[in-house]
Amino acid sequence: MTRPVVAIDGPAGAGKTTASRALARRLGFAHVDTGAMYRAVGILAEERGVALDDDAALAQLVAGLSFELAEGGERLLVRGAGPVSGTSGRDLSDAIRGPHAGELASRVSTRPAVRERLVALQRDLGAGGGIVMEGRDIGTVVFPDAAAKLFLTADPTERARRRAAELRARGGEVDEQALARDLAQRDQRDQGREHSPLRPAPDAVVLDTTRLTFEAVVDAMERVVRARWMTDPP
Repeated sequence: MTRPVVAIDGPAGAGKTTASRALARRLGFAHVDTGAMYRAVGILAEERGVALDDDAALAQLVAGLSFELAEGGERLLVRGAGPVSGTSGRDLSDAIRGPHAGELASRVSTRPAVRERLVALQRDLGAGGGIVMEGRDIGTVVFPDAAAKLFLTADPTERARRRAAELRARGGEVDEQALARDLAQRDQRDQGREHSPLRPAPDAVVLDTTRLTFEAVVDAMERVVRARWMTDPP
């Protein structure tokens, strides 16, 4: 039986990354966090002094980038991003996890040139199937024919609390109220953008994770995937 693409979408702080990674491990699939790709582009644009509304400069920047997943998708290596070690790309895995990187990602993701290039790269990564891919538009744009689609969401207050806990676990200082405001602004920008707005695919299963434990979330996701996978023709 052909191994499918699993599309996971949802807003920031809904628990997509940790749950998608755990689901991929259970299924024996690779995991791709497409948000990490947009964060990397935002960081590189800022490093190089590229304005986030300069479409020509952004197009030139992303045209020279390629992405490699390491450690089952837990590390993101970017070629064309500056200093490298040996033949590997630059490891931006830690740099992309701060709140500032998330804000940069939300802004560059509205630019058509960036989306066009990264969507093409994401389709290449998932072409062989056997992958759990998460982001904002996986089930609607990147893989609209994915065998299984889920849309994870949660109450805004809970999403802010989770994101704050995640950042504190990395040793960061967090203003939870400011973080909640930032998430609300990102939601508005992601849902209102002209290209690939954040919304559930018509055939996605919407999963509200607000009151669910982590294990319950992953269990529910796995049930959906196995039900869809086993009933779709090979």
